Amino acid sequence: MADDKPPRPTILAALPFVVMAIVTVVDVSAGPGVGYLPLVALGPAFAGLVGGWRRTVVIGAFALLLCAALGIYNETYSQRRVYTAMASVAGVTVAGIAAAVMRQRRESELASVRTIAEVAQRVLLRPVPRSAGPLRIAVSYTSAVAEARIGGDLYEVVVSPHGVVRVIVGDVQGKGLEAVETAALVLGAFREAAHEEPDLTSVGDRLERAVRRELQGEKFVTAILAEVTDAHTITLLNYGHPAPMIVRPDGTTAFPEPPRYALPLGLGLHGVEGPQPYATDFAPGDQVLLYTDGVTETRDRTGAFYPLGEQAFLLKEPDPQAALDAVRADLVEHADGPLHDDAAMLLLRYQRL
Repeated sequence: MADDKPPRPTILAALPFVVMAIVTVVDVSAGPGVGYLPLVALGPAFAGLVGGWRRTVVIGAFALLLCAALGIYNETYSQRRVYTAMASVAGVTVAGIAAAVMRQRRESELASVRTIAEVAQRVLLRPVPRSAGPLRIAVSYTSAVAEARIGGDLYEVVVSPHGVVRVIVGDVQGKGLEAVETAALVLGAFREAAHEEPDLTSVGDRLERAVRRELQGEKFVTAILAEVTDAHTITLLNYGHPAPMIVRPDGTTAFPEPPRYALPLGLGLHGVEGPQPYATDFAPGDQVLLYTDGVTETRDRTGAFYPLGEQAFLLKEPDPQAALDAVRADLVEHADGPLHDDAAMLLLRYQRL
């Protein structure tokens, strides 16, 4: 990632005094004939960068006293330029106070927005269970929007009353609030269907009806549904979503593709058959990583995509969450900067007997 970091608050806090000290030394050294005195106004100009308006008032008052002291020292207190310098300091101080008040209001509003976003995240993307039967589970979500907590990617894990674990990972077309609303719609429908429907195909049909009923135009949601039972298999239902990555105990990987590609949720046509469920082995020691295309479509500076299959060794960490965090850190390092798309990952690890 880039090494550029904002200046530390302590440096910004000391900046007004450092600037006024430099101006004082230069003015005294140069003498009254040069006229560096108006530069004292830089002190209150920098005061509003950190702290509140009261701090700006204090620094402005100090700058006025400094102007007066320098005028007396240089024996030019009666000259017009001294009063002009003091008027400049007063004007800059007033402007700095206004800027500090506005900055504090913006910071307060941003804090409120962040709080609302965190609440929305807890409602929309609830914490998934860390274990379900023989499975250990980990999740990771990285938003492409600065300061955002949520976006158009979605995931959920539901343990049905019969002990069947059902999972969804999806990606809503578009960004912003509309994408978040669509994600909430899909998650709400999945949570109900995963508890009530007898099989994975019925869960998918219910999602299709809910999305088609609510979405307008050509909006859609790519999604992959998974179902894990005690039969050492995982059943998948793919709605135009990237194939999951399966990692075997010996480190080999596979990306099981569906027998027939299907349209995303919301684009299904009446009379057109939906996706077919397909199963693959999922035994103790195996791992299944479901993810959104924000992972595999992340590019580095040369334009190369993130090589997820080649980085599967990162999932060897004993703790599933630590393993997934290692993949996420590697993904961000590959991008060498902010991601251009949301990236969600959900790891299912079948515990060894």
